[in-house]
Amino acid sequence: MKNRHGVEVRPWAVVWLRFRPTDRDLHPAVILSNEEYCADSRILRVNVLHGTKVSPGSPARAHQVLLNGAEGLEFLTAVDCGYVYAVNKDDLEAEIGTVGVERRRALKRKMIEVFRLL
Repeated sequence: MKNRHGVEVRPWAVVWLRFRPTDRDLHPAVILSNEEYCADSRILRVNVLHGTKVSPGSPARAHQVLLNGAEGLEFLTAVDCGYVYAVNKDDLEAEIGTVGVERRRALKRKMIEVFRLL
């Protein structure tokens, strides 16, 4: 499904969005919702993880996974795996790239660890 900005809403897409209407800048986010939620036009929101730009050489904090140019980002980005946001599909303003298989595993492992799912 494409939203009003023409963004293909799909799992593991890296997208730009404003998390709060008052945000001046767009922030990177990773879509977590499954394919059925992403494709269903009756479901207006999807789950995402928030990304924040970090300085090169900065280590990831205990609840973060680092993403970079392999995911289409222009800068090193720390993705917070400790909080899942629900955002409107139409708030996704642009697609940057896709999280690769290895980083998907890292994000899943980190979420299991942070949420103590095992």
